[in-house]
Amino acid sequence: MLERFHVSKKDIVHIEEQKLRTATKEILLTQNLSEDDATRATDALLKADLRGVESHGVSNMLRAYLGAFKSESLNPKPNWKIVKETPSCATINSDNGLGIVVAPKAMEIAVEKAKKTGAGIVTMNNCGHMGMLAYHSMIASENDMIGTTMAACSPRMVPTFSSVRALGTNPISYSAPADKLPDFVFDAAMTSVAGNKIVLASRLNVPLSKGWIADKKGNPIMEDIDINELDSEDESQNLESRYNKGYISSSVDLLPFGGTREIGSHKGYSMAVVVDILAGILNGTKTAPTGEYRNQGHFVAAYDIDAFIDTQEFKELMDKYLQSLLDLPSNSEGKDVVYAGYLESREEEKRLKDGIPLHKEVVDWFKKISKELNTESL
Repeated sequence: MLERFHVSKKDIVHIEEQKLRTATKEILLTQNLSEDDATRATDALLKADLRGVESHGVSNMLRAYLGAFKSESLNPKPNWKIVKETPSCATINSDNGLGIVVAPKAMEIAVEKAKKTGAGIVTMNNCGHMGMLAYHSMIASENDMIGTTMAACSPRMVPTFSSVRALGTNPISYSAPADKLPDFVFDAAMTSVAGNKIVLASRLNVPLSKGWIADKKGNPIMEDIDINELDSEDESQNLESRYNKGYISSSVDLLPFGGTREIGSHKGYSMAVVVDILAGILNGTKTAPTGEYRNQGHFVAAYDIDAFIDTQEFKELMDKYLQSLLDLPSNSEGKDVVYAGYLESREEEKRLKDGIPLHKEVVDWFKKISKELNTESL
């Protein structure tokens, strides 16, 4: 997480992991989720918070999901089903279920298929938000497989040279197991910044970086900008009203990663198209650019390492490879070379010991909603 998104010490409240887990699950159970689904959804949210991905943890997503259940834009008891299947592939109609409930089940199906055929690929249509994508990819690596996850999302990205938004943030995640070192776990939006971080910036009152967003004509804004100066109806509303819409709405137009054509925005744009194809069109989802977008489409895949190479040999090679990255000389004092998943793993260890740092505004919300729902409070 970038330093600008760290909660200031004066606003931090550390909450013990199990206490936050219990409070979160009890809140979800009031929304008519089954015991198993509430447990899974809670685990997905807490994993994000433990790994330092606050944008996709309870701070942002829990109240957004409550808004979606309240507006009936999410189905708390989805009758999801496989609508097309082969020995190695499947397509699931998610029945408008929450992605952090349905997607883990889809990855588990992919893992079982990979055990039999070497690779398992499952796509999902008619699905809700799937949270931190790494959560699902890591299910594969926990089973000694390489995992891939993609999400075709609602329009937020302004394609290179476009004057309007047309693509989602369309994140991608990969996870590969190591032996003794933390697994490689990559998870990133195809925009310069994840959409949920705009809300974090609003809560923390920090500026948006140059190259993150576009102006009303689609031109990249190449200077830091105060979020409170944006001429935007959504951004002028308070946090609570935006969450109550169901998802974290924002009229801020995001740039593809790269920011401008000169420094590679066409790459982020094109990768977002790849995600729309694999996580959207491949399962029949009406994707963002068509103007017919209704719900998210998702893609998960598991690749059985043992189908290609001895699993233990692979993991030892991964250790050697990842260690070589960690050993690279740094060009900046106090900033070591790391790899995706390394810092998150270390942060999880720290937060399990010291507690999860929440902004006091989030803790106040928990106390308020727990009182309303008559559930255990923080």
